[in-house]
Amino acid sequence: MNTATDFDAAVRAAGRGLALFPLPAGGRVPERGWHEEATTDPAALVQLLADGENIGVGCRASRVVALDLDVHEADGPALNGIETLRTQLDIRGLADWPETFTVMTPHQGLHLYFRVPTTCTIGSVSGGRSPLGPGIDIRGPGRRRGGYLVGPGSVVGGLPYLIARDVPVAPLPDWIAALLNPQRG
Repeated sequence: MNTATDFDAAVRAAGRGLALFPLPAGGRVPERGWHEEATTDPAALVQLLADGENIGVGCRASRVVALDLDVHEADGPALNGIETLRTQLDIRGLADWPETFTVMTPHQGLHLYFRVPTTCTIGSVSGGRSPLGPGIDIRGPGRRRGGYLVGPGSVVGGLPYLIARDVPVAPLPDWIAALLNPQRG
């Protein structure tokens, strides 16, 4: 069972412009004030991960919106955010999966990161209220601190968050932005 955070994955995420902050080792919930600690400085990551903490990715500090594509059984039918996104792509006649920085979660879900302007105020949405459909949660910069995700290299329940696609963070596609109805300055 692996319990150590993968420092290389954290450095690669910071190199893609993702602002990282510490999460408790093995945990997902940040301590108060997490948004003030978010950094993209690789030298600061050494200190940040010195005690084997997990990492979080701050959406506001990173200027990203992330799609959290869950894959799990629910009380009713299974939720599969990956299939929901494929359906959204098919509806629009888009054959290609978004080419952006992507992290695989411990239960085979995905986090897709998209760059947004500093004026973007898309908030976080979960629990079946996503305008993109079932199984897709939104983590956005919001109006104040914004949302966050567990970052690549973190380990929860002995299972890692792995970089699945190590490419630059792409701009948020217009069709997704239109569905999320961002406030633009």
